[in-house]
Amino acid sequence: MLSSFTAALAQWSDARFRRVVVIAVALTLALLIALYALMLGAIQWFIPDTTTLPILGPVGGLDTLLSIGSILLMLAASVFLMVPVASAFTGLFLEDVVDAVEDRHFPTLPPARAQTFAEGLIGAVNFFGIALVANILALFLWPFAGPLVPVLFWSLNGYLLGREYFTLVSQRRIGRGEAKALWRANRARIWGAGILMAAPLSIPLVNLLIPVFGVATFTHLFHRLNHR
Repeated sequence: MLSSFTAALAQWSDARFRRVVVIAVALTLALLIALYALMLGAIQWFIPDTTTLPILGPVGGLDTLLSIGSILLMLAASVFLMVPVASAFTGLFLEDVVDAVEDRHFPTLPPARAQTFAEGLIGAVNFFGIALVANILALFLWPFAGPLVPVLFWSLNGYLLGREYFTLVSQRRIGRGEAKALWRANRARIWGAGILMAAPLSIPLVNLLIPVFGVATFTHLFHRLNHR
């Protein structure tokens, strides 16, 4: 797992690799900024400038206070939203990342079955929905998890990311049925690689880069497991 990850990091100098990183980061930031703008607009629309409270009387500045608080709320929410959002965008450009890795490290391979844009879009939307619902359901368990919240977050998203990315990468070469069989035979190792990918996703700014490197990592891991 670690050798696959370090091999992925070493390809940062590849122009095609950097292109996907820049596009995925730009789209992710644009979506998060749009979500924050909507939240800020809702606060300013529904919260009046002055509110009359019992005993205290008229109190002003609540909308400003909530607007400042919304920044902290959005930063916290971005940690959890980053998994489905960034991963969904990266899924759209998965072909470019895998092709760049295979051209450099596996140049003798025959051409793989190309994924159409529609397939990439459907896969990205499906994974976004699954990851979003799973993380929302996990929110109800976090109050009972205490200090184990990071472990729960990493384990859940490591499983989701490992299964989804490994299947998407491997089905280009061996078909979806064989890809699922290979995943089942190596699920513990793939889950571990997913956790290795999910842990940095909880770090703001760093998490913008991880999905692309995750695709590259699972490309290396697939070829090693399939070769075995």
